[in-house]
Amino acid sequence: MQRLYIHGREIVIDTVKVSLTLFRIMIPALIVVKLLELGGFIEILATWISPLMQLMGLPDAAGLIWATTMLANIYTGMVVFFTLPGDVGWTQAQVTILGTLMLLAHSLPVEIRIAQRAGCRLLTQLVLRIGGAIVLAILLNQLYHYGGWLDEPVTRLWQPSVVDDSLSTWALTQLESCFWITITIMVLLTLLKILRAIGVEQAISYLLQPILKVLGISPKATTITIIGITLGLSYGGGLLIREAESGKVDAADIFAAISLLGLCHSLIEDTLLIMLMGADLSGILWARLLFAVIVVAALVRYQQKRSEGFSQRFLVKPPKTGL
Repeated sequence: MQRLYIHGREIVIDTVKVSLTLFRIMIPALIVVKLLELGGFIEILATWISPLMQLMGLPDAAGLIWATTMLANIYTGMVVFFTLPGDVGWTQAQVTILGTLMLLAHSLPVEIRIAQRAGCRLLTQLVLRIGGAIVLAILLNQLYHYGGWLDEPVTRLWQPSVVDDSLSTWALTQLESCFWITITIMVLLTLLKILRAIGVEQAISYLLQPILKVLGISPKATTITIIGITLGLSYGGGLLIREAESGKVDAADIFAAISLLGLCHSLIEDTLLIMLMGADLSGILWARLLFAVIVVAALVRYQQKRSEGFSQRFLVKPPKTGL
């Protein structure tokens, strides 16, 4: 009983620390995004990026969807997609390309700040997320176009109900999100302790060694990286911040893990969401996975060839300890 009490107390303390770290990042970012939305900045951003959509074989309306997704989240981008006029016809290839854009670059004010707090340079991660999304979308457009694939029209599978966009509803929704994030973090920390105690974490690290070796991620960051890939950057990034500040994971591993999570996280939930739009797994899952592995492997090797001064200035720095 004494040991259970000690472990339980450690989990509660760690949960509070990780949650506070995330909330100090998320809450200011969410407020800024809401102010930008109220000020019409999303529409302005959409106007700026709409011409870029032509390179990806997408209609101009895709600019508004992606701008909303980048500043807000995938759910909000989906609502914009499903509420567009019915005369905006979409092929499955176009929806797959748009879905890939949304998956690689969404919730940037929150997720880029998490990456920065973990020790990664903000501008590098921003370029990686947005640039990576654009490059993969252009490649998919060329692939689908020349292969003549996925050119059938998409039938809408879902229509959103009327959304209450009042400030009070928005604030309540954010509070609910914070509560469930805290509960999820507590469950994840408990699971991590159990996995370490029974040796599963070590077994997972051993099985993934070939892939991790290619990506340059050490076994110390394996389990947390898996959490981020399956559940999301907020959870995996939050735990990586904790590990980095404790000195258990070095800067090179943080850079590799965060870069991988930036391009490929929440494989289950986010992929299923984009499938509701009518997207095909060839782009939103398989191409995304392959692209993430290739890009991160190249980035890690590039970092290894740079001097420590260059790396700390442009790529990653040791995160500050403490809260």
